[in-house]
Amino acid sequence: MAPRKNDDAPEDEALQRVGRHLSTPGRIFQPVRRLRTKPVQGRSGGPGAAAPGDGTGRGGGGEERVAALRRFAAAARRHRGLHLAGCAALLAVALTAGSIALGAARDNTGQHVAPASAAVSPGLLTTGDLDTGIASLQSHLRDQPRDFGSWSTLGLAYVEQARTKGDPSRYPQAEQAFKRSLTLSPDNDQALAGRAALAAARHDFEDALKYADQALKVNPYSERALCTRVDALVELGRYSDAAKAADTADDRRPGIPVFTRYAYVRELRGDVRTAERVLRQALSSAISPGDLAYVATQLGQLAWNQGDYDTALTHYARALAADENYLPALEGRARAQAASGDRAGALKGLKDVVARYPLPGPLVELGELYESAGDKVKADDQYALVDAWTALARANGVNADLDTALAAADHGDRKSALRAARAEWDRRQTVHTADALAWALHVNGKDEEALPYARKATATGYRNAAFLYHRGVIEHATGNAEDARKHLAAALKLNPGFSPLGARQARTALKDLEAAK
Repeated sequence: MAPRKNDDAPEDEALQRVGRHLSTPGRIFQPVRRLRTKPVQGRSGGPGAAAPGDGTGRGGGGEERVAALRRFAAAARRHRGLHLAGCAALLAVALTAGSIALGAARDNTGQHVAPASAAVSPGLLTTGDLDTGIASLQSHLRDQPRDFGSWSTLGLAYVEQARTKGDPSRYPQAEQAFKRSLTLSPDNDQALAGRAALAAARHDFEDALKYADQALKVNPYSERALCTRVDALVELGRYSDAAKAADTADDRRPGIPVFTRYAYVRELRGDVRTAERVLRQALSSAISPGDLAYVATQLGQLAWNQGDYDTALTHYARALAADENYLPALEGRARAQAASGDRAGALKGLKDVVARYPLPGPLVELGELYESAGDKVKADDQYALVDAWTALARANGVNADLDTALAAADHGDRKSALRAARAEWDRRQTVHTADALAWALHVNGKDEEALPYARKATATGYRNAAFLYHRGVIEHATGNAEDARKHLAAALKLNPGFSPLGARQARTALKDLEAAK
């Protein structure tokens, strides 16, 4: 299918294009997990967002990880002189050693291990039993250490385990597995696409794009490489190129992984209607529980961003009916409950999420729920865990500057937030990094410098209430009262519950502006 000549093609053409593939009878959609992590204001996990497949982390270990993070955070508070990154490196070693020990124990318990034919299949990454798949691959590779395909599959499994369990200590193991695969077969596209996925997971999007391009030179139809290429271009702020890459991916490997990325590219340009209709058509074609949970969650996130909480809750319910442990749906449901006034339900849901997977997005959301209710002690505990996770991520090669900037600007060291935001803007210029830099500049009293970045964050038409709120506050601080009223009102109209604290502060600022007229 020939690519479109116009990136801004009408909605009907976009839908017609995707609809042709969705209506293909008997098509089997093989999921490719999304490895982008959206910022706190945007989609959880993301885009924050997890991808089709398990995402539940069955096999345990979440409670131990949370306990380790809590001990680390407490030690950091008690001993201010300790070097956080150094402590995190020790913690990372401990977590990694624990994971290896757990895997070795499984190998010797006599529990069922899938046969090698199943272990070496990349399809294991979407079966919902990732831990068993890893054990099978490890067992197979002890017998067949020169099986380059299984080494690359093991690397991908480690990337998935790191993402779904919030444990970045798996990333170095993934890197070693890909290196081993490429040593055995230098041009195998599966390992190159895996390296691209790993780079994206570590937020190194330049390398993600480089490795995706290398994989596509070997195999132009590699679904993982095509999808990671779209992700990398989006996260580098190259939105027109991302739209073209989504078209190319749709031509070569149409399926749910491509359609969801296609929808997100449209959403970033403000075309929510097309994004929703493409996702609805994708949902109607989904068959497996993983695909159903994934696409329904994407629809829930889209609805939540527009302030349509009832619709969001309906989509999350559908996702959880397909997979009751699907983490992004559990988190999204809690956020929608908080926004619609069900604080008890939101607290219960978020506590359950962070008890298993203490990632920055839900930790900040839970902290702000506590803080909005006046419980600053519990709130600070959650924010401390964000610092601990960030240090652990950095110790394992993850670029966490965006996470640091977003959390620290409101709940930590403002100067470090600004350093992180500047560093991230230098690496990639997206609407999310523009917003993070604008807000970090604002909390450091640099509003005149912040204003151009706040305008960049809203320039593509992306409908995000937090971005509008930040812009309104900065405009208020720079004396642009009329613009401030306009954007604060727009934020609250779009998504009146976009943040437990931010929405309340937006209402207060708007009330003050109206009173001063």
